[in-house]
This record gives sequence, C-alpha cells and structure tokens, in this order.
Amino acid sequence: MAILEINYCPSCGSAVELRCPDDDNRPRHICTACGTIHYQNPNMVIGAIPEWEDKILLCRRAIEPRHGLWTLPGGFMENGESTTEAAIRETLEEANARIEIGDLYSMYSLPYINQVHLLFRARLLDLDFGPGPESLEVRLFAENEIPWDEIAFRPIKYSLEHYFTDRLKNHFSFHIGTLERPPLPN
Repeated sequence: MAILEINYCPSCGSAVELRCPDDDNRPRHICTACGTIHYQNPNMVIGAIPEWEDKILLCRRAIEPRHGLWTLPGGFMENGESTTEAAIRETLEEANARIEIGDLYSMYSLPYINQVHLLFRARLLDLDFGPGPESLEVRLFAENEIPWDEIAFRPIKYSLEHYFTDRLKNHFSFHIGTLERPPLPN
C-alpha cells in the first residue's frame, strides 16, 4: 500500500511524523503540535455502462493515463456527491450524454494504487452525445465491435466481459474483485 508523504499538518502547518497511533494498526501522519491524525483513504473511481438497445457507449481518452484508448465514462468521485451523482456527472462530462442510473454492476479494488472502481448499469436517455474535453471520440458499440485490445483499464475490460456474458444469460449479477499490480513489461 502506497502512503503519500505529508511533511506539514494541513490544520496548523507544523511538522508531522509517520507513526502508528495508539489503538491503531498502521502508520499515519500525526501532527507533532496539534496531534491531528491525517488519514489517507482510497480514491473512488465511479463510472457507468451506458446502454442503448444492444450497444454500449464508450469514450476514447483524450488524456493520460492511457491516452487514445477506449473506456466507459467515469472518473474520480468528488466530495459532496453520491456515487450515482458521480456516475451521472462523469458521463455528462466525458460523453455529453444523459443517463438514468440502474443497479451497481461491478466493484474492483486496486490496493496497489489505492483505488476502488464502481460501475453502474445505466440507460442512455437519447442519442444526443459527443466528446467532452477528456474524450477524443464517443461511440456506441455492439459486442462484436468492442475494441478489446484497446480498452484502457482492467476494471472496464472485466466489467464489459461480465456484462456481455450476463446479457447472454439474461441475468445480470453483481461482480466484485481485487486486482493486483499487473506485471511490468519486459
């Protein structure tokens, strides 16, 4: 688990030290002056699987990481919003698309980068969509058209694979998993 280095207390500006507080089991940044414990928690990455008839809306990334590859609309959840609000906002930002949120479909923990990815099934409300500032292109794909070798992130690829398998069975289940660090390329 990666711990971000904090040198100064955001509350009072004094130095912090990394140590395990009483009644805790992991090191935390603790202010040497005011005693504030600064917890670091995973980032929530929230997205949607926008459905239109038998097709799924994908976005081609205009930003790093994974510039030029395809993904479902999604991104980091903001403070003050719910997970469903985050999925709706991210879909609007990345694809200028309006959706109705359905069931939570998948959750993947990526402890090596301190992230949790949540994807909701969603119904695309109309065909008035297009690339937002973080997308080069936005398109509807039938299953046989998905650019599998160009999918940007493993949680997206695995969720899409489950989605099409579940759709064939006409029964959608919730999928959960933990993904380890991928091997480094040679």
